[in-house]
Amino acid sequence: MNFRSYGSYLTEKYGKRAYRVGVDAGFSCPNRENGRSGFGCAFCDEAGSRAAYIRNDNGSYPESAAFKPCGLPGYPPGYSAEAVRSQIDRGIAFLRRRYRAEVFLLYFQAYSGTYAPPEILKRIYDDALAAASFSELIVSTRPDCLDGEKADLLASYRRPDFDVWCETGLQTVHDKTLLAVRRGHTYADFLKSYRLLKERNIKTAVHLIFGLPGEGRRELTQTIDEINRLKPDAVKIHNLQIPIGTPMFEALKRGEIQPYTMEEHLENTVFALKRLNPEIMIMRLTCDIAKSQRENNEGYFKKAVFLNQLKKRLEESVD
Repeated sequence: MNFRSYGSYLTEKYGKRAYRVGVDAGFSCPNRENGRSGFGCAFCDEAGSRAAYIRNDNGSYPESAAFKPCGLPGYPPGYSAEAVRSQIDRGIAFLRRRYRAEVFLLYFQAYSGTYAPPEILKRIYDDALAAASFSELIVSTRPDCLDGEKADLLASYRRPDFDVWCETGLQTVHDKTLLAVRRGHTYADFLKSYRLLKERNIKTAVHLIFGLPGEGRRELTQTIDEINRLKPDAVKIHNLQIPIGTPMFEALKRGEIQPYTMEEHLENTVFALKRLNPEIMIMRLTCDIAKSQRENNEGYFKKAVFLNQLKKRLEESVD
């Protein structure tokens, strides 16, 4: 069995090595009480999904990525145009050196990339796009951070030779689970934001987490079936990771929850890939966190090992 991978899509589209340049523009999240320092989702730490190459070797962040309150009305609490440009330079240099990248896609990855007024978002996006030659704009956000004006803004960047993507964190279609993990939005909120994007022909990627507490094969099946019904352009599959210091980490220490093993995630991923509409692109199959963010290896496994096992399992399923 084969699935439509993001890597093959980029190769076919650009004919060159194309990579995302992940940046942290200082955005916060409506699910946090105190800017960026308060806890939001039960599994989310203060890193807020920053790109790994922004970090130093010891897990800390360089001065260029260490945001201080900007104090500008309406701007994200940690925004700095200089820091964003520095991250872009650092990211492009890393991707060229490590992967021989030739095509670059601007990716607002950390926190909620639409959590500011539309006029401020435009200045942030424009400044970052002007910092290098980019072929796409990709913005990751939450369902409750999108409205008609922001969707219109994203659509305004789309050109025949320039794609715009919006990645939206759904995680699961089950409101009971969303409430338990403190997502701060409902499935109905997701549907509303999804329709705004599709009405404007913005390419969409939906984030899912396998192994959330209280969910099993039945819940996963219902989530996959809903994804098939909606038919987004892509999905990202994540195995549940529990960083140190998060509310979910405290539950882990008390023995109340247990992350999936690699074998469990493998079984659910094979099941999902078989059930998903093959036209839906697969952008990601696992996630990981820095060693400094985890106390032990519970729920952690090496991506390369997982992908090799997945390939073998899918080949066996064809036989």
